[in-house]
Order: sequence, then structure tokens, then C-alpha cells
Amino acid sequence: MRAVVTRVKNARVEINHEVNGAIGQGFLVLLGVGPEDTQATADKLADKVCGLRVFDDENGKMNLNLAAVGGALLVVSQFTLYADTSSRRPGFSHAAKPELAVPLYERFMAACRERGFQVEHGEFAAEMQVFSQNDGPITILLEV
Repeated sequence: MRAVVTRVKNARVEINHEVNGAIGQGFLVLLGVGPEDTQATADKLADKVCGLRVFDDENGKMNLNLAAVGGALLVVSQFTLYADTSSRRPGFSHAAKPELAVPLYERFMAACRERGFQVEHGEFAAEMQVFSQNDGPITILLEV
């Protein structure tokens, strides 16, 4: 699994000009699922994302995690994180097929909820518009 995690002041995802999910302070997570990923992979990535200490403490150091600041997550499926860019036209054969990717996308979100976080989301395979006010900007690439 791969995730691009951006610290945001707020973020939302729209489908057909209607808000599907929105958060205030927290993480915008673009989530890609690979063909070798499992439920254990989803749980491990959820641990990493939810435990990231990238929010400022009272001394201005990135030392606080999502729980410490009362943050939420907006998770958007992103099969393009597995793009084959060996040519100018990306191929996507390295991304998991929907029958594997959808349950693991759902498992990742459930694992984040189990850790006590509000989780909003897009819609798998939908045409979405994602809006965010990046904070920092702080953007982390995670892969498990």
C-alpha cells in the first residue's frame, strides 16, 4: 500500500459538485492499493498514518500526532500511485484490481476508525474533485 499524507487545515472531496466528505484539521490521505497487499498491510499503514507526529507542539516542533490535535482523516482512493511511468503514457497494471482494492481501502478506513478517528472519504473509482488547504505544507509518502 502507498499513501500520500498531507497535513491540512481543512479538506473536502466532491462528486458531481456535491460534498462527499469533509474535514477540518487533520490528514488528506491519497491511498493506493497494490496487488500484493493484505488486511495486515492495511492495518500497518493505518498505524503509521495515525501515529505520524507532524503537528507542532508548544515549542513549535513537529512532535504531536493526530490524536493530540483532535484531527480527522479524509481518505481518497488513488490507484495512480501505482502508475508505471516507464513511458510517457502511464500504465496502471501495477495497481490492485477493484475486487482486492475496495475491501482493503475499506479496511484501512475501518482501522483508522478503530483507533478513534473521524474518517471521511471519497468514492472508489468515482470522478472526484479534491480540495485542501495544506498546512505547512507537510506531505509525507508512506509505503508498507
